[in-house]
Amino acid sequence: MAENCTHDCSSCGEDCASRDLRVPANAMSSIGRVIAVVSGKGGVGKSTVTASLAAAMAKKGRKVAVLDADITGPSIPTAFGVHQRATGSDAGIDPAVSAGGIKLMSLNLLSANETDPVIWRGPVIAGVVTQFWQEVIWGDIDYMFVDMPPGTGDVPLTVFQSLPVDGVIVVTSPQDLVSMIVAKAVNMAKMMDVPVLGLVENYSYFQCPDCGKQHAIFGESRIDKVAAELEVPVLAKLPINPELAAAFDAGRIEDFPTNYMAELAARLDG
Repeated sequence: MAENCTHDCSSCGEDCASRDLRVPANAMSSIGRVIAVVSGKGGVGKSTVTASLAAAMAKKGRKVAVLDADITGPSIPTAFGVHQRATGSDAGIDPAVSAGGIKLMSLNLLSANETDPVIWRGPVIAGVVTQFWQEVIWGDIDYMFVDMPPGTGDVPLTVFQSLPVDGVIVVTSPQDLVSMIVAKAVNMAKMMDVPVLGLVENYSYFQCPDCGKQHAIFGESRIDKVAAELEVPVLAKLPINPELAAAFDAGRIEDFPTNYMAELAARLDG
């Protein structure tokens, strides 16, 4: 990448796609598979899916880490009930560790106050993500899940170019613009030569606790049609569950009794 890169590919004549721009991880880290969890827009439960998938994989006995790349809206520490500041030494930054043994790094673990806003320009934010990859002492990790910010901006571009991403999971919801929004996220991954593992539809339905009937609160799902058009599989259709949202906010995502990502974790680890 050119030293004066502005991260605005639309006005750039460099052929970055044909070059290997990946950066090495910390020398004291050995990371197996890197899976990025993305969404075309915010508010679709991407971080909940990321945290649940990490928890499900850890319960399978795998060594798991979550890199919170959503720098301006970090929520991964909240999901795992981790609020202490990260520590470090000359060798690098030590990640926080959840009660279930999942290693975490997020800007919230470095900020003086969790509510402090991040008022940085895109290239600076993207640089922080690269630092998390290079300067955190992750140790031996089987699966790293990268919780990405919504959209197709600087951070997704940096992650796809700089990290050895093995696959992308796209999280969406059953809304009118879903096909266009999902297509943007899927097509960006394909343009960056990153495999798209498939789609996860969140808020797909609400299941009545009394009669068991499923209700499409946000409209009938179109995810199968969209997936067919994009030639990617549907990995899961997740229900609306207020108790799951409450567990996320309370930092008890690892203790939630029904992990909807358990089946997907088994497929990824198969």
